[in-house]
Amino acid sequence: MINIKVRNFYYLIAGVLAMLVAVTHAWNGHSTVLPMLDIRAISMDSRVVFTYVWHIITAENLVFGIAFIYMSFQSERSKIRFAVWMISAILIVRLMVILGVTALLDVLALTDTIIDSIAIVIYVALIILGTTMKKKQADG
Repeated sequence: MINIKVRNFYYLIAGVLAMLVAVTHAWNGHSTVLPMLDIRAISMDSRVVFTYVWHIITAENLVFGIAFIYMSFQSERSKIRFAVWMISAILIVRLMVILGVTALLDVLALTDTIIDSIAIVIYVALIILGTTMKKKQADG
């Protein structure tokens, strides 16, 4: 019998949230954002780039979710620590890009980034909490 036990609930929650964000990001893109690109004022090249960049973010979130769910079952924390910190760094850089580009292009639009910013901060906080678990807590 295979013994599958959640070793890190923070990673499990982060993984589920990342997968949920991937689904809602894809849904929002297809239902709201990407249809707005079908106007003639935007070149086809720009529409293609915007569409694949949108889907890259969706795919990243899906991969992060799968990775964190997988890592939530791992007992050897030292083997996953590098991946955890790299994903955290990517998310922090993503937030910095969102806020920086928005502030540079339209500082008044920063209020439109509040939900995304809060989601990323909560996501990173869960990840960091997961790194603070002691071996005994993870095995308990």
